[in-house]
Amino acid sequence: MTLAAADWAAIAGYLLITLFLGLYFRGRSGKSTEDYFVSGRNVSWWLAGTSMVATTFAADTPLAVTGLVYANGVAGNWLWWSFLPSGMMTVFLFARLWRRSGLITDVQFAEMRYAGKSAAFLRGFRAVYLGLLMNCLILGWVTKAMVNIISTSMGISDFRALMICVFFLMPFTGIYVSLGGLWGVLWTDLFQFVLKMAIVIGVAWYGVRAVGGMPQLLAKLAERRAAVGSGASDITSLLPDFSRGLTGEALWTLPVITFVVHLAVQWWAFWYPGAEPGGGGYIAQRIFSAKDERNGLLSVLWFNLAHYALRPWPWILTALVAVILYPNLAQPERGFMLVATRQTPHALLGILLAGFMAAFMSTVATQLNWGSSYLIEDFYRRFLKKEGSEAHFVNASRLATALLVVAAAAVAWELKSVSDGWKIVLELGAGTGGVYLLRWYWWRVNAWSEISAMFAAMVTTLALHSDALWNALIGHSQPFTGSAPVIFAKTTLCTTGVTTLVWIAVTLLTSAVPQDTLIKFYTKVRPQITGWRPVAKLAGDVPVTRDLGRNLLSWILGCVLIYSALFSIGKLCFGLYQEGLLLAILAVASALALSRLMPKPAEWQAN
Repeated sequence: MTLAAADWAAIAGYLLITLFLGLYFRGRSGKSTEDYFVSGRNVSWWLAGTSMVATTFAADTPLAVTGLVYANGVAGNWLWWSFLPSGMMTVFLFARLWRRSGLITDVQFAEMRYAGKSAAFLRGFRAVYLGLLMNCLILGWVTKAMVNIISTSMGISDFRALMICVFFLMPFTGIYVSLGGLWGVLWTDLFQFVLKMAIVIGVAWYGVRAVGGMPQLLAKLAERRAAVGSGASDITSLLPDFSRGLTGEALWTLPVITFVVHLAVQWWAFWYPGAEPGGGGYIAQRIFSAKDERNGLLSVLWFNLAHYALRPWPWILTALVAVILYPNLAQPERGFMLVATRQTPHALLGILLAGFMAAFMSTVATQLNWGSSYLIEDFYRRFLKKEGSEAHFVNASRLATALLVVAAAAVAWELKSVSDGWKIVLELGAGTGGVYLLRWYWWRVNAWSEISAMFAAMVTTLALHSDALWNALIGHSQPFTGSAPVIFAKTTLCTTGVTTLVWIAVTLLTSAVPQDTLIKFYTKVRPQITGWRPVAKLAGDVPVTRDLGRNLLSWILGCVLIYSALFSIGKLCFGLYQEGLLLAILAVASALALSRLMPKPAEWQAN
């Protein structure tokens, strides 16, 4: 597809705005690594929260959601909807604790909470493991998605599209990230989020119009289901088809066993970027950057509301359109771009590409800034060069950003699909979530707990995917049978069970953290006293925190609020107005109850 002069003008305009923002904030970000990585801890909740939403709205997300709906129906989104309980726990049980810690990166937590060589090893290992390995994997699948977008929209080969990403888009993103630091990332995220939402809403509107409107879309989906017969479920159902049994297979259905694993296990047991149990990664980074505890908590609350309730439906509607207009796609993820490029007016192609560039670059910007913070603050500065000027470390951060760009390009070239990247990250983090939750609420957790959890998850995942091992043991390459979602559920359940048993056993068999370290941590962070009573007695005259009951009730209400808002919007889109209205009333009632439980002004800690 040929780009007109107006298309190139739209793309150039977008790039100039992002570059301007990076240049504008260069002075504010170059004073110190605290300014570069956490914006001097002076960010308002709405800016920090919107940046989180923009980061998780990557170029891969609409494509991945399309693939989920195409294969498993709307209910396939429980792969990520199930992380909401974890996100709401971060809001009410962990955001205030993270803000009190005063850290620059969440990896620094290791030497704040623990002590000795094991704590130092944990910090260094996580810095490289998350900052380089996992970060490049995430950047790789985001780049893979952008390659699909460019190749589909411009009609060029995947190789040429990858070259555009590697030699232009990623270096350009690296430039404005290295110039503006987190301040530049936050404000470009705000601009990019508005642009991205306008684009996907427009794509959904044109897509639905192409099939004759919502009633016609629903009618055609029903006709296709009837044509398939009993081998198809209702693609618009928000829940899996429970009548088909735990592992039942059909078109447009999510196996019940997979749904159960998502909702009952995944949210607390799995580490996943943006949905880490207890918070972490760039979510923690935004909390660190907030002005105070209140802004930190509200930023994550706004993120969860926008992420789960407000943002998904344009993607889902476009995916449903793709099912009708482009049935039997070999690569369902491309369905979104087929709708976007063929059903929207050609005059909007430049704006469309600018929107997807925004989706790509907002995620890349955060991953580069966040990943380089680990490599510099938690590895280079901690272990290789402990002394140096702030200017030196800021420059080193900029070099680390360039390193990540090159490494991510290599991963993107080797990765087969976007969903492959999602599943690899989920499986590698299966079972580690429990220790990340309890390290704040139980004094007995130590550095070896985290180390053993990470290694147990990694070894178990590699073992379960070793064809040679299972061929030798049982004569075939897979230890589990079933469809891909069923095998994923069984594999992650196994990994979670093994990992959880290992880290609990290691915790009880290894020495506790030294008292001085525990007392210092307890005094600074003031966690709920229930799991810290032995330490609280030693700490002496330290304010006692007893808000766990209120926070758990707030957590439940928060989940009800967002799930009811999410489902309300879906029901209204599908013409089920009575159900949609009742769910909207439930969402409003939950919000009112939640506001009454929020901490009073005197309960907020300013710094």
